[in-house]
Amino acid sequence: MNNKNNGANEANKNILVLGWVAFFGGLSQDMIIPILPTFYAQVLGLSKETIGLIEGSVTTIVSIFRILSGAISDKLGKRKSIVFIGYFLSAIGRLLLSISYGSWGTFGVRALDGVGKGLKDAPRDALVAQSAKKNNMGLSFGYQRMLDTLGSFVGPLITTGLLVVLSKYADVKRYGLIFFFAGIMAFITIILIGLLVKERKGRDVGLKFKFDASLLKGKFALFFVVMLLFTLGNSSDAFLILRAENVGINPITIPIIIVIFNLFYALLSVPSGVLSDRIGRVNVIRIGWLIYAGTYLGFALAKLP
Repeated sequence: MNNKNNGANEANKNILVLGWVAFFGGLSQDMIIPILPTFYAQVLGLSKETIGLIEGSVTTIVSIFRILSGAISDKLGKRKSIVFIGYFLSAIGRLLLSISYGSWGTFGVRALDGVGKGLKDAPRDALVAQSAKKNNMGLSFGYQRMLDTLGSFVGPLITTGLLVVLSKYADVKRYGLIFFFAGIMAFITIILIGLLVKERKGRDVGLKFKFDASLLKGKFALFFVVMLLFTLGNSSDAFLILRAENVGINPITIPIIIVIFNLFYALLSVPSGVLSDRIGRVNVIRIGWLIYAGTYLGFALAKLP
């Protein structure tokens, strides 16, 4: 009985800690994202085509390493170590961004961040799934998304404050200091994972599988095609930020817009997870994608004031 209770406590602790890991990871990432396009264009002097190449490549790297990390973690039966490595690489990439001013150097550290982001996502989700009870899986993942997005809510606020406080500095130094601070925040995730997260063993929740061509049939094949179409249409946030600037939004207010977006994201994460436990995952995904499509249509139709 004690072993059972200890296992349950350990699982609950994992879910709680991984939520705060997501919080600091999101905080660090979204300190950078709102100012990254402006940094590319105004500090590095990069063209929109080059910016698109860098961020498009990073998105591709993330997608590739999500698949690889999921397969590797299944093969090794290890989640925590891969999650640790992923967050570590992202933290290093964000820290090095503070001293990277050339286009190739910036691409390199952004790619490193992308490798880390791709590595940690699938095994972190698997660890959450292995730690959660079957009847509250949606709630557990909703909790993760809520804290992740709360971090993304706080991050742009910190960036806005730093932009004001550091306004007396030249752009190169000002952005460098913000990137440095974001990198320091990212290292908190390493401490939390290393000290508080426990590997979950001995529980099969259907996540392990051997790849077979027969998997690419039926409903899975249809879902794969839908996800591919969604990924093709889901542009990098950098393009949305550039689009916002294009229609007349002041760059200094963009972090505030992202804050409002992330606030709604955070507030709806847990209710959406609970709703998926009641009406099904697919139905909630359909609702979300309809809203997503309407939002992108709005970006397309937006005009200069």
